[in-house]
Order: sequence, then C-alpha cells, then structure tokens
Amino acid sequence: MLRKKLLVQLSLAALMLVPQTMKAQFNWPYKNVNGTLVTEIPQREAGQQSAINLATPKLKVVRVAFVGLGMRGPGAVERWTHIPGIEIKALCDYEKNRADDCQKYLKKASMPAADVYYGENGYKDLCKRTDIDLVYIATDWIHHFLVAKEALLNGKHVAIEVPSAMNMREIWELINLSEKSRLHCMILENCCYDFFELNSLRMAQEGLFGEVIYAQGAYRHELSPYWQHYWKNGPDDKLGWRLRYNKDFRGDVYATHGLGPIAQVLNIHRGDRMRTLIAMDTHSFNGKKLVEKFDGKACENFRNGDQTTTLIRTEQGKVMEIIHNVMTPQPYNRMYQLTGTKGFANKYPTEGYALSASDLKDAGVKPSSDKISGHEYLKEADMKALVERYTSPIVKKYGDEAKEVGGHGGMDFIMDSRLVYCLQNGLPLDMDVYDLAEWCCLAELGSISMDNGCLPVEVPDFTRGHWNEVKGYKHAYASPEDEAKALADAKAFTAELKAKGAKYWAKMDKKGGNKKGKK
Repeated sequence: MLRKKLLVQLSLAALMLVPQTMKAQFNWPYKNVNGTLVTEIPQREAGQQSAINLATPKLKVVRVAFVGLGMRGPGAVERWTHIPGIEIKALCDYEKNRADDCQKYLKKASMPAADVYYGENGYKDLCKRTDIDLVYIATDWIHHFLVAKEALLNGKHVAIEVPSAMNMREIWELINLSEKSRLHCMILENCCYDFFELNSLRMAQEGLFGEVIYAQGAYRHELSPYWQHYWKNGPDDKLGWRLRYNKDFRGDVYATHGLGPIAQVLNIHRGDRMRTLIAMDTHSFNGKKLVEKFDGKACENFRNGDQTTTLIRTEQGKVMEIIHNVMTPQPYNRMYQLTGTKGFANKYPTEGYALSASDLKDAGVKPSSDKISGHEYLKEADMKALVERYTSPIVKKYGDEAKEVGGHGGMDFIMDSRLVYCLQNGLPLDMDVYDLAEWCCLAELGSISMDNGCLPVEVPDFTRGHWNEVKGYKHAYASPEDEAKALADAKAFTAELKAKGAKYWAKMDKKGGNKKGKK
C-alpha cells in the first residue's frame, strides 16, 4: 500500500515538471496509417487505474472554491448559495474587484464571506489550502487546464467550464491526473441538463426511438454582441481571448454543447465509442473582418473557418454530425436531433417528436388518433402526454426550483445540484474525465483532419481499453434512505451556516465593512 502511494506521489511530482504555457498548442504527434491519421496514445503508467465509474468517499459538506469570476463565474456562485450542504470557502479572479464583488451573493444568502484570491498566481495559493474539496473553474479557456492541474495536484476535485481542455496534451494529462489521484475531473456541460435533452435521453433509454443511428448537435451562436466583452489582457489586447483563440486555432473549438447530450444518448464509452472523424470548414470571411475591425490592421491569417462541420462514426456504426459557427447571422441553434429506427426527436428550430400511433401505444401513451405516423411531428396534446409519461427523474426532482433559481433557463442549477448530490452521496459523477476528453478532442483532431486535406482521423480510445465495460449510460442514484440522510445532514449544516453568516454580516455592517480577508 505504501509503495503504491509512493508511486502515485512520484508520478504527480513528475507531472509538475511539465512546462506550463499560456498558449495552447496543437502539436500532438500523429502518423498516417493506410490513409487514416492516428494520434499517439500514451501508455497508462504502473499503478494507474481506470476512472470508469469512479466513486469517492461521501462529502457531508462540499467545500467549494470558485476560480474565474468574469462572465460565467458570478452566476455559479449565486446558484450554489441555493444548494444545501455546501460552503463557499474562497473566491478567485485575476482582477481582485471581481472576486470581491461576488461576496454580495454570500451576504444575500446569509452565508459567511469567503477568502479572496487574485492576481496571476492567486489560484495556486488557493489550491494549496486543505479545507477545500472542489475547485469550480470558470476562467478563460487558456486557464482551464492550468487551474485544474494545480487543483488535482493538490488533492482537489475539479469541475471545469467548457471547453475544459483545449488540446490533446491537456486532455491526456487530465486523464492521467484523475486516474492517478482518484479525484473527479468533471466537464461542466450544462446542455446535458436542459429539460428537452434530459427527457429525450430517458425516452431513448426506454427504447422509444428504437436504435438511434444518427444524431446531430451544434453550437450556432452569432457572437457579435459579445466579442468586445471577453476579457482582455491589458490595453494592447484589442481582440480579447476568445476571438484571438479562433484566430490562432482551426477546428471545432467549442464542440461540447452539441456533442455532450447526443454522446450520452449513444452511450459513448459505455458500450460504444467514437471511432473516426472527418472535419471540413469554410474559409474565414467574417472572422477575418472582425480582427481587422478591432485591430485596425490587415489580418493575414485567421485559422478557424466561419463554419466547421465534423462527422464522427462510432464503433457500432452510428454517425454524429457536429457544427460550430459563431461568425454568421443566424438564430441560436444547438440542433439536438436524434434519428432512430422507430422514432425521431428534434429541438431546434422546431421542438418535437415523431412517432407512429402504434409506437405511442407501445410506449404507454394513448394517441389522439390512430392515423399518427412518423412522417410529422406529434400534435401538442400527444407530445404533452409523451413528455409527462417520460419526464426525467432529474427534471422531476430539480425542475421547478431550477426555473426559479435560473442559469440558462435552469439547466445550470440542475447541473450544479447533480454534482453536489453525487459528491454528498459518494456516487460516480454524471460526466467523467473520459467524457471531457471525448467532447473536447474535436478541436485538435478536427484541425489535424482539415490540415491534411480532410483525411479521416482515428479518435483515440481515451479509456485505454475500458470503453465497453459499462453497458449503457446511466445517472447514478443513492438509495432512498441514504439520499434522505444526506439531504437532512445538508440542510442542517446550511441552517447553522446561515445563522453564523447572519451574525457575521450584522457585525460587518456595524463596522462599516463587508469583505473578508484578501490574499
């Protein structure tokens, strides 16, 4: 046991020697094997175990720190104040005032103020603390990996905003860190928790659509109102981090919103796996013009196309189509379309299902007419009856409160609540480090495909041989008794914490201050 622990510590120490870079690189080694490009798969080190179904000891209280409090982080802090059994220990941002400003959410919730960290290395000091269980990372993309690595090396679970890793080097290092440390490394893919996606996932799992053979997902979101609001590194940075990233890197750099929900339906690394992808993009038309507009000079090279399409074929002979476009005018669209041998689901631009009357009957739903076929969307009454019959247990549990708390219509709150639920009950998380790898790999693998004339690229088995051990994607649940006990403990803790917080803020208001110690 001591020898095994020593091996893990030595391996983690070795990882710390890897140079940290502020600019992601697409330089993972690959070779052409009979017309298919194959990337290198690092060998799992001795003593390192698969993280499939990784479960960790129950956390009666989840002590959390938030790093990155610009666009996404403050909303996360506010949402977490509504979840019982959590304690917000620290707030961190490069800019101190952003971290300070988030104390208002704790005050509103009568929770004690959190310690504040800031500056270039603030997250490193935060991660050294021993009273934090989870680091919630909502920084710019470049810092996702750097903060996650630091947290994992210091014994913390991590939950990372999307995309959680920007290239194959980061992906493989996060896999190795999670496997060695036996700590959770979760991708914060909120679209897996939207109401339509959760309900459709349950329908697919119950066999309503037959065999789902083709699935579509996308991120089609014209970002012109937002480009100027992304964080800029000083007055000389005219572009901001997100536009600069699209300028420097080719590929679907934001694939997870479209890919995540359909990957769960297709049981990726739970009975099937992504086998081969081919990517193709347009030239940069609007992207190049944006750089010239903001930079005030000619843009000689804008790497990413205005629209990128990736086709992925699975081991079981199914196909996924993923699209990325943040440059051209169009209504917001994540597509989310499931084509099955018996039925059909579609979210954008028309939300609905297509099933025959006989299949509705088989599903336990009385059709409004025996003439209903799969050639058209179900009428409102039939769709309502279908959704009521197959509402996801997660929607039933969190849906009403999620709509009140908010966060992209409530899906953010459901995502956070499920994360806390699994940690408090010692269960595998809904999304593991291999999901993170599969949903983030389209950036560099797609770039490899397109830079080589759109040749097929083999998607590596990130589980390294364990993709077929679990049969079907499932959400984990505690027994009713254990769940009730964990919830009772959580509520009791939160009641005590709020009483303590109320006293703290009353004292601070009397003194004329409202912030805790800063570091």
